[in-house]
Amino acid sequence: MKTPLVEQSLRVEPVETAPGEGFETLAALAPQPAKRRRGRTVLWAVALGAALVASVVAAVTIGPAGLAPSDVVASVLAHLGIGEPTLSPLRDGIVWELRMPRVLTAAAVGAGLALCGAVMQALTRNPLADPYLLGLSSGASVGAVVVIVLGVGLLLPLAAFAGALAALIATLALAGAAGRGGGRGPGGGLSPTRTVLAGLAVSSMFGAITSLVIFWSATGDSYREILNWLLGSLAGTDWVSVAIAGGALVAIGIPLIASARTLDAFAFGDAAASALGVHVGRSRVLLLGGTALLTGALVAVSGSIGFVGLILPHGVRLLVGSRHRALLPLSALAGALFLVWADTAARTLFDPRELPVGIITALIGGPVFALLLMRRRVS
Repeated sequence: MKTPLVEQSLRVEPVETAPGEGFETLAALAPQPAKRRRGRTVLWAVALGAALVASVVAAVTIGPAGLAPSDVVASVLAHLGIGEPTLSPLRDGIVWELRMPRVLTAAAVGAGLALCGAVMQALTRNPLADPYLLGLSSGASVGAVVVIVLGVGLLLPLAAFAGALAALIATLALAGAAGRGGGRGPGGGLSPTRTVLAGLAVSSMFGAITSLVIFWSATGDSYREILNWLLGSLAGTDWVSVAIAGGALVAIGIPLIASARTLDAFAFGDAAASALGVHVGRSRVLLLGGTALLTGALVAVSGSIGFVGLILPHGVRLLVGSRHRALLPLSALAGALFLVWADTAARTLFDPRELPVGIITALIGGPVFALLLMRRRVS
């Protein structure tokens, strides 16, 4: 039974960090006026949304076969049953069957990874957390590498998702066992520190298994396919990929965004969150499970793409602060925008050769994260 004091606390807006401040200063800062805060959030949401729509159209036009924005619009409208087809079958196929699925998959994957990164950083109170912190990428890699080596690449998305899920179960089981052995705090066995350490252990173990499989069995084309997947690539995506990534983003991403108040409470620490009426242990398991399921679905279609979930939430915090009601949706929009252009660069900069998009995100993400680190003066 919640006391009146707790009921009143739950109705109070959580305070916000100033742009560039660390999580630890959240409680010490006064909130901005609500009207100004909402206005700034809406302004950035409209700007990022408009930029994303324009970027999707522009990205589809870029490539060896030159297309105009009007060609993209005409093809999309025709396939939606609005108006008559005006493009030749060849140009329509380039737009609708080749480029549009890839660009939309990039947008969904980027949005999902950035959203998961923001959630993970709040749950673990670790500014270095990203969607792969719990060993998800390593687990997905084991599943993907095994099916590639066995020559059943059609099962790759399913195998990658199963591997990520196995890694999540192993991480949570290890963190829970460590908690039972060392005593429980307000958050139960899944404290941020134990969860992160368990994730690192599971990631190392699955990474070793992946290396063993590659060393023992991979040759020729399978080795190239494995390397391409491990570096992250959106080549070969189709409308099934759009359905997997987009469906997971809608089904899991919306509930994650709706958890903004709970994540704000976690920023104060487990004890304070519990005092505010949050069931810390259950909420952490549900949110970690949601981010893991979403990450697994995204990794299944894109391979392992780093830095998106790490740097984009930090960049958005510089714009709107740390309130998750604004941070989560804007991080998703920024992640989608970032990966659309990163993938466009990956497939066009060195034409006719194509780079895995994970290389591009690392080349951009490393220096950007260094600049953010210097700006934030993290000790």
